[in-house]
Amino acid sequence: MQRIKVMINGIPGNMAATVAKKALRDNRFEVILASLTGPDIEETAYTIDEKIFTLVRPDSRLDRIKKILAQSGPFISIDYTHPSAVNDNAGFYCDHALPFVMGTTGGDREPLEKRVGASAIPAVIAPNMAKQIVGFQAMMAYAAASFPDLFKGYTLQVKESHQQGKADTSGTAKAIIGYFNSLGIPFTTADIVKERLPEKQQKEWAIPEEYLTGHAWHTYSLDSGDGTVHFEFTHNVNGREVYAAGTLDAVAYLSKKIDSGIKGTVFTMMDVLKNV
Repeated sequence: MQRIKVMINGIPGNMAATVAKKALRDNRFEVILASLTGPDIEETAYTIDEKIFTLVRPDSRLDRIKKILAQSGPFISIDYTHPSAVNDNAGFYCDHALPFVMGTTGGDREPLEKRVGASAIPAVIAPNMAKQIVGFQAMMAYAAASFPDLFKGYTLQVKESHQQGKADTSGTAKAIIGYFNSLGIPFTTADIVKERLPEKQQKEWAIPEEYLTGHAWHTYSLDSGDGTVHFEFTHNVNGREVYAAGTLDAVAYLSKKIDSGIKGTVFTMMDVLKNV
């Protein structure tokens, strides 16, 4: 079996490093030992499982990519960089025919999808790479489409807790409240209660200490107008392994789409989930 070549961008960030470690141990993949990183990263190299990754800043990325393509041939990029870099990175991938899996949340989604649509590459873009949570989202999407205004008159509270370094509001929480909007509950991203302080996460949320630097705990609570009915949906993830596993499945899925000649198409993790 020919291995899929991947370049994992965002090292030394925790999510990118977790994906790199998992990919290095997965026989489906050949990992390119270079990673696009941010302009403020001082290191020039980073070691994962005794493999040394060259870290490439934005001002030198084009030259490095050209050299990698000349040496290794086509590859798939995995993006776990920073929310502020999402659209710029996607534009770079599109300009240089680099199919990609975007796990970084944030950015401006509409121009992002249009940019891919006008390009010669396909991509997988998703706010959450955990297959089981994507399955939950699929159930919510079905409910929203099939039973509009089911929860009309109810109130909603959304609480999400992530590690202190997460810069943006959870993309998953944003998607879920969109389904609740269709189910009859007015609610905005600004209404989401975000927690990023380790002290509160441990004391008030009871998040295990070893996962304070990497977790995703979400609770969606609904109450009827008269207070007699309460619903609660919770999904708590400790660590990053579940996202890394889903990301690599997304790469395998995208590789098949590339082989079939598909271009200018954005796929989601729901598409991946249907074909795993």
